Amino acid sequence: AYKVLNSLFLGLSLGTVFKIYTPLEPIVFSVGGIALAVATMILASQYYRILHIDYFYRISLFIECAILVVVILFLVFSIKKQTAMAVYIGYQITFVFGSYLLRCETLLLPDTKMLTKLDLAKQAGYLAGLTISYLFYKVLTNFYNISDSNDLIYAMHFPLLVTQLLVISSLFLAFKPNHDNLDRPTILEHAD
Repeated sequence: AYKVLNSLFLGLSLGTVFKIYTPLEPIVFSVGGIALAVATMILASQYYRILHIDYFYRISLFIECAILVVVILFLVFSIKKQTAMAVYIGYQITFVFGSYLLRCETLLLPDTKMLTKLDLAKQAGYLAGLTISYLFYKVLTNFYNISDSNDLIYAMHFPLLVTQLLVISSLFLAFKPNHDNLDRPTILEHAD
């Protein structure tokens, strides 16, 4: 459920970021890309320490909370240069951990059937998010005569807020049964 909702959020939000980033100068993306690459390299150098299910959970929760903050910031301040920068930084922070989370998922899941189910669930959530966003924009445009892209993007952030709260809840519930187990092996030990 967590991965489906997480991918649903991605599908819903995909079209919004291009409009939100409009006020940013091209140099921001170059500097952001450099910072992303360096931060990802630093994180990768620590895999031997953090490839553990507890870190996976904590980092996932951190990322989901960071996205929630980004959505709330946008709802409070709408499209402005400062908001665009905050949204960009928020998403860049989450991208830093992308490779780590994929590595952990691969090591955590014991067989290819489970990996297949996980990836199919992700794609189903992503497709559902894209489809819902398309329908959402069509309804706002055709039935409510809202055609300004800023207004459409702002309105989309309400479903994004609800979806992100569901993502965080599902993440918490996914790990709750195991939360009291303190003697869990690291992911590397589990892979052996």
